[in-house]
Amino acid sequence: MAGFTGGGAGNSANIFITLKPRSERPSAEEVIDRLRPKLQTISGASLYLQPQQDIRVGGRGGNSLYQYTLVSDEVGEVTAWAPKLLAELKQSPVLTDPNSDQQIGGRQTYLTFDRDTAARLGITAKQIDNTLYGAYGQALVSTMYADNNQYHVVMEVAPQYAGEPETLRDLYVRSPGGQMVPLSSFARYETSVAPLAIRHQGPFPSVTLSFGVTRGKSLGDAVKVLENAKAKIGFPATIRAGFAGTAQAFQSSLKDEPILILASLGVIYIVLGMLYENTFHPLTILSTLPSAGVGACLALWVTHTELSLIAIIGVILLIGIVKKNAILMIDFAITAERDHGRSPREAIEEACHLRFRPILMTTMAAMLGAVPLACAAGIGSELRRPLGIAIIGGLALSQLLTLYTTPVVYLALDRLRLSWRRRLGLSLKPAEAAA
Repeated sequence: MAGFTGGGAGNSANIFITLKPRSERPSAEEVIDRLRPKLQTISGASLYLQPQQDIRVGGRGGNSLYQYTLVSDEVGEVTAWAPKLLAELKQSPVLTDPNSDQQIGGRQTYLTFDRDTAARLGITAKQIDNTLYGAYGQALVSTMYADNNQYHVVMEVAPQYAGEPETLRDLYVRSPGGQMVPLSSFARYETSVAPLAIRHQGPFPSVTLSFGVTRGKSLGDAVKVLENAKAKIGFPATIRAGFAGTAQAFQSSLKDEPILILASLGVIYIVLGMLYENTFHPLTILSTLPSAGVGACLALWVTHTELSLIAIIGVILLIGIVKKNAILMIDFAITAERDHGRSPREAIEEACHLRFRPILMTTMAAMLGAVPLACAAGIGSELRRPLGIAIIGGLALSQLLTLYTTPVVYLALDRLRLSWRRRLGLSLKPAEAAA
């Protein structure tokens, strides 16, 4: 099923195509890859394909998914350099369908008149302006009144001649003496190429380049291609360039991601420190998180899945899921030390034996809950699959490693704590002094 709507200009249009159910066809990217070579053979028009996004961020649309905007103080500068950069991007196999919103195929006509000759003929600039306005400006010259209505009389050149510069030769200007003087006797015209529209970003003229990314490549690869292309053509520093729309929103989210992760880790550390009344045990619990992040990235790499925004959300979810393994062991070990007088080594060893079953049960429950996300094949499964893969990979690796690394970190930090207390001259418990 297909639908049609007009585009932003008279020479463009949009076609929306609804595909068959997901079970009866390949992915949208595979359909686009199959259609793209066939559409490139159509002469007289450029066709660009892009899949409809489940979640679309950024307010700027284009012929492709990602946009890169060039902004300058001068119209001529950005108009001259945008085609050069676009030509360089078209040679890269990383990008698909590079295109530009710049349309410079329009025609413009400059009319230059000889003021001395016009003055000898008694013709002023105002008379020339009135003549041109009457020919091309749709001047209202009269109003006809009927019994029930009124009709405006508009003077203009016949539509079939309005778009031809040669029509200027047939225009006449009335001199003060009443003679009709040909416009061509004291004026000449020049035709040149001009943009159909000059787009702006804020108050400055701009040109937006749109492109897609080849399957298996990421937006980071596209950034490298853009930087290399700019360096190769000697892109001037007077033109400000940057991502816009979806790509800009994605980069902004990734830029703030480290701050958010550090803030979440800080909050976890403070809460755990208040819970255990200790500054070292929270570090033991947080030591389990790197293995989860490594496992998620390995799972994405093995399955050839991009580290998308959804996958990053899965990594953040692992922060809350994985640390429960260490909490189960540390909480039991602390209780054994305080209430039963066990040494740190005996306490953590007993915790590993007795807490192995609940740790394994909770981890398997979380992993099995993410299996439908990772193995789904229905509508929208492309969006959910990276989330499931990241969760399963992170939980699997953390389950294998934290059972061995957590006791080691616990004992190492406990020795560090005792050493610190001895240096400060603080009192130690009998079990601590023996250790």
